[in-house]
Amino acid sequence: MSRASCAAPRSTRMIEPGKPLLVLLSAGADSVCLLHLAQSLRADVSVLHVNYGLRPSADADEAFCRSLFPDLIVERVELPTRGNLQALAREARYELAERHAEGDYATGHTLSDQAETVLMRLCSSPGRKGLLGMAPRRGRLIRPLLGMTRDETRAYCREHGLAWREDPTNADTSFTRARVRHELLPLLERISPGAERTIAETARLLRDEAEALDALLPETDSLEEIAALPPALSRLVLRRMAGAPIRTDEVLAMAGRGGTVTVDVGQGLRAVIEYGCVRFDTGPEPPPEPLAVGAPGTVRFGGWEVEVSAPATVRSWQPGDRVRTRAGTKSLQDLFTDRKIPREQRARVPVVEVDGEVKCVGDLTHEEGFTARRLT
Repeated sequence: MSRASCAAPRSTRMIEPGKPLLVLLSAGADSVCLLHLAQSLRADVSVLHVNYGLRPSADADEAFCRSLFPDLIVERVELPTRGNLQALAREARYELAERHAEGDYATGHTLSDQAETVLMRLCSSPGRKGLLGMAPRRGRLIRPLLGMTRDETRAYCREHGLAWREDPTNADTSFTRARVRHELLPLLERISPGAERTIAETARLLRDEAEALDALLPETDSLEEIAALPPALSRLVLRRMAGAPIRTDEVLAMAGRGGTVTVDVGQGLRAVIEYGCVRFDTGPEPPPEPLAVGAPGTVRFGGWEVEVSAPATVRSWQPGDRVRTRAGTKSLQDLFTDRKIPREQRARVPVVEVDGEVKCVGDLTHEEGFTARRLT
């Protein structure tokens, strides 16, 4: 039995007999191999082909895919003329797959693609995330061929008499991936035969270790506690909270300082440190528009549900607002400070006003007949 035949069953355990599986078919050898394997393993297969119309051969590719699977689902997509076409095409393909798939959907990414991805990310993005490569599963997206090289998928196709079509853009070294594929990886293979497989295997091991390490990281938003950890763990906790490979040194330098501080950390995010806790966002959200409620009932105010027993105005707080308490009245600014409500969240807390008097302030205080509860 050929190496391709031996490798295929080991690398396709995510394909389950009888389970719905949408195969993304491009007409290339990798996706043709994937389709044949999915059918051989008796998955309940459906097939999606996305025609971007970018190449003269696009319609011929579509016709070829239809010859392989007559019930082919075809989507024609017009991409913007500016921007990263490959990234835009990928996003469009996955959005369509999410729409059409009854269960999981599969791409033909191979071990060779994995090695290329790791090298590309290593050159452009510091930190461990780039070294983890593509996940075998991300939500409903699965990549069953990450255990097979590109050479092995072609060998599989030849062994089973399967034809495929070549994408000429894969040889265009004006694209970064093509330069890595045709220039960098061959050089590494000459230096150390098997480099491609070694790089991909390293990514697999690092991903396993990263999942284990993430499970052991403390769950805290206290910047003082995070800063007290060993530096490597501090970075990992902050990057997990942000969900991106952010700059962490400036955030950690804020530990122990009072007041409210915001720090730009890259990736379009900022860290907000307030009351000793850190959170990440993309910037302040505008407050909801005021609502005039003409009769008793329930209304939505941003992420809140507000119930009123009389005509009222539901709005954001304003400087000078005061609310009755058992001890007299208190300014809303003092109320927010006492309850440690972050400054940038205060404008989204609903204030219910009736005839100039504040009757309710979110879930912090309220008079009878006026309540507010968070929806999220």
